Amino acid sequence: MSNPVTAVIEWVTGLMTTLGAPGAGIAIALENLFPPLPSELFLPLAGFTASRGGMSLVAAIAWTTAGSVVGALALYWLGALLGRERIRAIVRKLPLVDVSDVDRSEAWFGKHGSKAVFFGRMIPVFRSLISIPAGIERMPLPKFIGLTAAGSLIWNTALIMAGFLLGEKWHLVEQYAGFVSTGVLVAVGVALVWFVVSRVNRRKQDSHDPR
Repeated sequence: MSNPVTAVIEWVTGLMTTLGAPGAGIAIALENLFPPLPSELFLPLAGFTASRGGMSLVAAIAWTTAGSVVGALALYWLGALLGRERIRAIVRKLPLVDVSDVDRSEAWFGKHGSKAVFFGRMIPVFRSLISIPAGIERMPLPKFIGLTAAGSLIWNTALIMAGFLLGEKWHLVEQYAGFVSTGVLVAVGVALVWFVVSRVNRRKQDSHDPR
């Protein structure tokens, strides 16, 4: 018997092959709703398909970014309507998704706010789950959509272009995308530390100012 996730991946791949760019958009919307599905696989495949003439490059980027926003909005409203405890109860019943992932996403959103929504689109699991605390905390919808679209556009374009340029070797993108995601997470952490340290130093200077 095949692994359920593998079966879904095969189904989504067939969807992209059959429908072209709209199929790629549906695949990425599903990836947002079900984090174990890897955009690191679907996006380079969309780029490779575009390189073979199966869809246009612009259409691939546009449809996948739209799919990212639609999937994120679904989780945003889920968080807004159900609240923290009901979401946790649902996640406990889902395969391959841990409650700890939701807790980390919520903590990250609490610390980083807008940065979490923007940069979170480039980090596995977080790119899906970060929409939930944004909904729970009722982040203004235009702001949420703008940050989601901007972050998704960067991530989707990078992976689609990589698949487009690599051609037959498009599958190599999946191996290196994780390093990029980790780099983004580290960069956000460094930026936060720098912000806190600079604020503390500024307050110390203000407290010693004789004026």
